Amino acid sequence: MAGFDKRVNSYAEALEGLKDGMTLLAGGFGLCGIPENLIAEIRRRGTRDLTVVSNNCGVDGFGLGILLEDRQIRKMIASYVGENALFEQQLLSGELEVELTPQGTLAEKMRAGGAGIPAFYTATGYGTGIAEGKEVREFNGRPYILEQAITGDFAIVKGWKADHFGNVIYRHTAQNFNPLAATAGKITVVEVEEIVEPGELEPSQIHTPGIYVDRIICGQFEKRIEKRTLRG
Repeated sequence: MAGFDKRVNSYAEALEGLKDGMTLLAGGFGLCGIPENLIAEIRRRGTRDLTVVSNNCGVDGFGLGILLEDRQIRKMIASYVGENALFEQQLLSGELEVELTPQGTLAEKMRAGGAGIPAFYTATGYGTGIAEGKEVREFNGRPYILEQAITGDFAIVKGWKADHFGNVIYRHTAQNFNPLAATAGKITVVEVEEIVEPGELEPSQIHTPGIYVDRIICGQFEKRIEKRTLRG
């Protein structure tokens, strides 16, 4: 990787500098648009005591769920438990610290972090356990709670196409949390299905500008279905 060329040749190089105890932002929603190979590399590295911020924690045996198997995640900041029995088990036993956050609030926490906004007010969660210990202010007769933005030491992101400069396009619903996570990491790593020459991507189609991206790598993906339902 040199200058504006963000390409790296291995997943080990892509996650160079990831250490125990760091905060990791991960794109994806369920198993849609998850950076599955970067997650597998984290497992291979054995990085531990991670705080992971993601909509959910994959499923048993795939996605972020594989990091639960080796107890590599210390704290999970997420919107829901999802189709993951091990997540539920570790949550209920107290083995895994979990901060459940409303989905829109979680998205805005990442967006604000990437935009350099330290905190924001939202009505979501007022009057529930979500609001406990948080500042409350009234605007136009309605109470709002203060939520702090989120940033991370690393952000791992799944894109569709990128150029050498790190400009990224996401495909359909696989966009989800990925562009938000990409802006909020001190080091942002994007794995994509295809890397093209600079100038091949239509500027109006780019979702994440390369200024936010530090490393890109081209990979092969399983794209597993989270829950298959068949007609009887």
